[in-house]
Amino acid sequence: MKNNMSPKEEEARNSLPKELRQEFDKLVADYKYVATLKYGRPYVSYIVLADLIKSGWRNVADPIEKD
Repeated sequence: MKNNMSPKEEEARNSLPKELRQEFDKLVADYKYVATLKYGRPYVSYIVLADLIKSGWRNVADPIEKD
């Protein structure tokens, strides 16, 4: 887990199963980057991002891991 998480980010991240937390971290990082470029600040609704992950969102550029 990252050390500099806000309480809301930590709460949203912890609402996910452990196997989805890395995906959440990647989405948060990408979202913060683009929001900062566009608005100068990383406005993020962490619970919305967690809900996206829970509903099946995945980065299509990431390779699918096979067991």
